[in-house]
Amino acid sequence: MKNSFLVILTLLGMQQTNAQFTRRDSLQGGLRIERTCFDVKRYDLNITINPNQKSIKGLNEISFEIVSPTQKIQLDLFENMKIDSIIWNTKKLNYNRDNDAVFIDFPERLTSKSNYKLKFYYSGNPKIAQNAPWDGGFVFSKDNAGKDFIAVAVQGTGASLWYPVKDSQSDEPDNGASIKVAVPNGLMNVSNGRLLGSEDLKNGYTRWDWEVKNPINNYTITVNIADYVHIQDKMPDLDLDYYVLRENEAKAREHFMEVKPMMACFQSKFGRYPFWEDGYKLVETPYLGMEHQSAVAYGNKYKKGYMGFDLSGTGVGMFFDYITIHETGHEWFGNSITSSDIADMWIHEGFTTYSETVFVECIKGYDIAMKYVNGQAKNVKNDKPIIGQYGVNNEGSGDMYFKGSLLLNTLRHIIGDDEKWWQLLYNYSETFKKQIITSDTVIDYFNKASGMNLTPVFRQYLYTNQVPTFVYNVKGDYLYYSWDNAHEDFNMPIDIAFEGTKIRLNPTLKVQKIKLKKLNKKSFQIFDNQFYVKIKEGH
Repeated sequence: MKNSFLVILTLLGMQQTNAQFTRRDSLQGGLRIERTCFDVKRYDLNITINPNQKSIKGLNEISFEIVSPTQKIQLDLFENMKIDSIIWNTKKLNYNRDNDAVFIDFPERLTSKSNYKLKFYYSGNPKIAQNAPWDGGFVFSKDNAGKDFIAVAVQGTGASLWYPVKDSQSDEPDNGASIKVAVPNGLMNVSNGRLLGSEDLKNGYTRWDWEVKNPINNYTITVNIADYVHIQDKMPDLDLDYYVLRENEAKAREHFMEVKPMMACFQSKFGRYPFWEDGYKLVETPYLGMEHQSAVAYGNKYKKGYMGFDLSGTGVGMFFDYITIHETGHEWFGNSITSSDIADMWIHEGFTTYSETVFVECIKGYDIAMKYVNGQAKNVKNDKPIIGQYGVNNEGSGDMYFKGSLLLNTLRHIIGDDEKWWQLLYNYSETFKKQIITSDTVIDYFNKASGMNLTPVFRQYLYTNQVPTFVYNVKGDYLYYSWDNAHEDFNMPIDIAFEGTKIRLNPTLKVQKIKLKKLNKKSFQIFDNQFYVKIKEGH
């Protein structure tokens, strides 16, 4: 098995090396010694945003622990942003810029297990997004009253677009963050965590102070600026806060009523909301949405579905707000459980897209949920593997969303025991809560928790773009069957029904047969809605 899998990986590597990666890509996506030598403990942002100039000025105080002795570390800030100074122990540090990477030199060797702080002062005009959230950057907009309506989304592009940071998913500030943002009077800034208070700076600006207690991935640290109205709600063990444009208050109060049943569902299936210390917020934004931790960006215009459309094409997606459900699912899958490399983003998107199906099942039951998840199949392109190339800030196929969800539905039915499945999913969320993991971590866990070797299934769906084809033929009382369009070690069961009895088959690439008396094409059923496969009559 190992040798044949190496062949698969070699072929995959050949495909991916055709892509052109730059030094900038490797500097942003790679883990060289200047990054691995230190562990970020906390970010303390204190900035001023000028809407008229579309500018930022301020600092990030970065607390870190040295993992291995060094005199140089890498932080990151987009090269269009100005470095005003970097201060350590009152000393101004030297640095070199290489694309968006900032290599900082210390006057002495920093020793292991020692803790340090530096102040990184910066300023400039951050990149403006052309089509947020699909390209990273700020959105400077206006509400209907003509007041500023500003937000930022940077997933994939990099948090260093707007603040100095160790721009890698592999390291989160263990002790959280503070985000202090000064904005013109009459506006409010909403960031992650809890509001500590605000202060009129007597210069036409008010500073809003937010505190995050939990580790947080850098791309979900955010600012949202508007003339917000604050709507408060709560569950027995969780604060629910909504920050919406003044013009949308009445609409929001009614629309966000689905939050409580959603939270009840997710907590029953995935465990307690992972960031309860920081509370849960929906914050209205001038773009569609983003999974900003404890401050979920909401821009679906109070419509059901995805901007008023059902991505599943089944009609089922029109009974809930896609952005509310999907982006909140990310609190467990993406924010709590985070992939170390962006190449493994299916760990975020596949599980979160599946959480939509989980919500449907909570509210509408199994049959409707199966209708919904199978409707997602029409969106799968199978253009390239789900997993991208490591170390170069490279996502794999967009199929990480829908194909990732269908993979999980397939795994559920391979396991074939719903009680075991839900316990496995719950324990997965709890076991890796607030951890940074890889695809191998997921595969190993599912193998152990299920007591099955699911590795060939994961490898087929994640590392290739081939959809396994169940090939069958009926000859007399015999059903002949096999897998096609799969790697040579692929094995996955599939279920059929014959005369009211469910029968589990274990096809391989080699043709097998089973005797079923009085068999004909109409007397048996293939449960293809439970497995993401293609069906073909052949042999």
